[in-house]
Amino acid sequence: MTGEELTPRIFMTTTPTPPDAGDDNALPGKLKEPVTLPPLSPKIKKALQTTGRLPAVGFKYQMSELLALAIQHGASDLHLRVAEPPMFRVDGRMIRSDGPPVKSKEAFDLIAAFTSEEDIRIVQENGQADFAVAFDQQRFRANVFRAGGEWGAVLRRIPEDIPALQEIIAPPVFYSFTRLPRGLVLVTGPTGSGKTTTLAAMINQINFERPDVHILTLEDPIEFKHPRKQAVITQRELGTDFRTFADGLRAALREDPDIILLGEMRDADTMEVAMMAAETGHLVFSTVHTVGVKDTVDRIITAFPHNYQDNIRSQLASILRGVISQVLLPHTSGRGRVAAFEIMVGTSAIANLIRENNTHQIPSFLQTQRKDGMCTLDQSLAERYAEGLIAREVALERAQELRELENLLRTINEKRRHP
Repeated sequence: MTGEELTPRIFMTTTPTPPDAGDDNALPGKLKEPVTLPPLSPKIKKALQTTGRLPAVGFKYQMSELLALAIQHGASDLHLRVAEPPMFRVDGRMIRSDGPPVKSKEAFDLIAAFTSEEDIRIVQENGQADFAVAFDQQRFRANVFRAGGEWGAVLRRIPEDIPALQEIIAPPVFYSFTRLPRGLVLVTGPTGSGKTTTLAAMINQINFERPDVHILTLEDPIEFKHPRKQAVITQRELGTDFRTFADGLRAALREDPDIILLGEMRDADTMEVAMMAAETGHLVFSTVHTVGVKDTVDRIITAFPHNYQDNIRSQLASILRGVISQVLLPHTSGRGRVAAFEIMVGTSAIANLIRENNTHQIPSFLQTQRKDGMCTLDQSLAERYAEGLIAREVALERAQELRELENLLRTINEKRRHP
């Protein structure tokens, strides 16, 4: 991130001295999973609702109030680190609060307010820990870490409501993926690209229309809590209900699932079990931290030793039903973000490209297969621009092939001038 992106300072995040030990709103000294922070005091809540700011008395940060500020301003993430004021990511941009830098002991005290003693120990031993935090009827995914000998944390806000596919402007092929009887469907993209939200929307669609299935999720941590609608749903969490994704997935195969949501395919062991699950008649959804459809396929194949890769190509070609690679872009309104997608559908032609080690041909193949629901990222960016959802400059910044996207945008502008 650039210095310019961090220039705005729109929040007042400093708060009064903490309540005394007898106050019901005081933060507990020991917290166990699930971690739940206390509510705001009426005075602080009123100030936040009427001014959008917190009282600046004593410059003493309180965790509950920082989270309330994140909610108030629609921030997706709250960053805590030593020598910086608390920082918020709003609509994809990092924004510093206007309070003083967080001191070393202050950082630890803030983190200890929402981190159990067990997770403190894990961070001390392993350098980081992931878990969920609840505050004001909202959930956050917390990552606590050590960096340069200091404590730091990032808390990502999990939306209150599970989105519907139409809310994320999902193309029709997404609905087709949710109705598959078996196979592997992957959602990929960098951190913060909305992969979890897309998967939640797809599981929500299955839950809404398929009463004959058992959905089993393996997550790190559980973010969206799916209520019972039509499907039977079992949600399990890494570190609480199973040790590793590979272990959890092996156990899941003995728990009679029809559909498995695997939070992330992190290594060859997990990938192998996920492919086996898809091969034995399950519909498996998962994520990979890759950018682009081709790179996702290559990442899975090259995760295995060279002498196994031909077998993996053949196996992957037979089970891969779809890959969605996505990015989040700032909305033209200045509020919120919108997703653009690169989409591959596992047709027989795609299977042949994978099996014969011709994945370099996938990007050009996607351009010509719109009838099957496929598209390149550039085509999706052009669609979002044509819909008025993103600016031209934003589209061009994310172009895969700049000249190709410029041609697509030029055609759109010509049609606007001569409808």
